[in-house]
Amino acid sequence: MAVNLTELSLPQLEGLKSQLEQETEFLTSSIGQLKVVQTKYVEAKESLSVLNKSNEGKELLVPLTSSMYVPGTLNDVEHVLVDVGTGYYVEKNVEDTKEFFRRKIDFLTKQIEKIQPALQEKHTMKQAVIEVMNMKLQQLHSQQTSQSSMTKA
Repeated sequence: MAVNLTELSLPQLEGLKSQLEQETEFLTSSIGQLKVVQTKYVEAKESLSVLNKSNEGKELLVPLTSSMYVPGTLNDVEHVLVDVGTGYYVEKNVEDTKEFFRRKIDFLTKQIEKIQPALQEKHTMKQAVIEVMNMKLQQLHSQQTSQSSMTKA
């Protein structure tokens, strides 16, 4: 349903502007979160490159928590455990894992590309509301100025 912005009152325009700001913030936040997850998948995919025969048997640090590591040895360079969500892990070979990460990265890219136009549209609408509000405020100011000059005369 199309609404002519010039027909709305200043309080209605203020409410619309506030709603558009909230929607813009939400979409911006969503894109940011998707990009963070996408970056993690890209990093995970790139980290698979160290799994090759020349690194088999080498010592490495195994993370137990985000700040605690223990020494370990790389025994299997052909299989990894992949977190597929909600606490489930699946053993996959390296090539299947790279393909899994590629699909996830592509999916997230498409989601970001879907949200981007909506964000741009909301931003454009907000700018239009601000312009109409400024125009109405100028009209109101000029009316008050002309009325005050009439009462002085």
